[in-house]
Amino acid sequence: MFNPAFRAIALTVASAVLSPAAIAAPFAYISNQLADSVAIIDTAQSKTIATVAVTGKPAGVALSPDGHYCYVSTPEAKGFAVLDTAKHAVIATVAVSEGALGIAASPDGTRIYVADWYRNTVTALDAHSLKTIASLAVGESPSGLVVSPDSRWLYVANRISNSVAKIDTEKWQVTNTVSVGKHPFGLVLDSRGERLYAANVKSDDVTVLETARMKHLATVKVNMLPYALSLAQNDSRLLVTNQDDNSVSVVDTATLKEIALIDVGGKPEGISTHPDDRHVYVANWFDGTVSVIDARILKVTGTIKAGEGSRAFGQFIGK
Repeated sequence: MFNPAFRAIALTVASAVLSPAAIAAPFAYISNQLADSVAIIDTAQSKTIATVAVTGKPAGVALSPDGHYCYVSTPEAKGFAVLDTAKHAVIATVAVSEGALGIAASPDGTRIYVADWYRNTVTALDAHSLKTIASLAVGESPSGLVVSPDSRWLYVANRISNSVAKIDTEKWQVTNTVSVGKHPFGLVLDSRGERLYAANVKSDDVTVLETARMKHLATVKVNMLPYALSLAQNDSRLLVTNQDDNSVSVVDTATLKEIALIDVGGKPEGISTHPDDRHVYVANWFDGTVSVIDARILKVTGTIKAGEGSRAFGQFIGK
């Protein structure tokens, strides 16, 4: 029989062992491209607690797997900035190439990947030294990047080529490139790394791929100018930002049908899911705000002021 006293003791021990950092709610890091800044949102308080100056028109966002660093691409500074998440400060700037946009960190913590919009390349950097390891040619105007859970595979959305490339990160070569919809931009993988979703901006749809063979599974119609995507509720719901109608489409990943359309702020772009797997944060470019969606009840439950030109393209909430 369960003993309530034992539960109380267990909770006391757990509280003593866990540090404040370990039990604190994660932060969301929102790149404000027009303001040359990054807003730091405390998700527990649902408010911006700091704003950090980041020059170079910050756009893409990625977080180290341990949560210690936030990487923000800076296209006009030709690289990315590194934020110390404890200090809420920029501690390094890294030159990569002229059109740095999409950015991702490998789950094993060893690499940072940056897509160059102009040079049609992806660059791998050592996450510890911040030195370039190698660059690789991909399709035209690479944008969204996502890394498999085992860090073995890197997927790249080639916007102008209307394709997605699969890169073997050990051999550092493209192993497959497949056609998707028109102008893919954002990408997201399911938690097992088995299914990949691409938001196709110009065809108003999402391409669903099985990653092992890069086989096309479905095309899901959404709304106007889908930009980025995130998964929630144990991968059962796919949420897609629609830039031109200020909404987020919700897709049931079992049926691959749109089941809801949620109004958010003006020109939604970046989207990321809280570690609770329920609350989804949406950066609204025109409004300079972040909408918070409850993926269980499919409603907006809050709006947070971020800054001018909120973009937050990538993974902007720590796990």
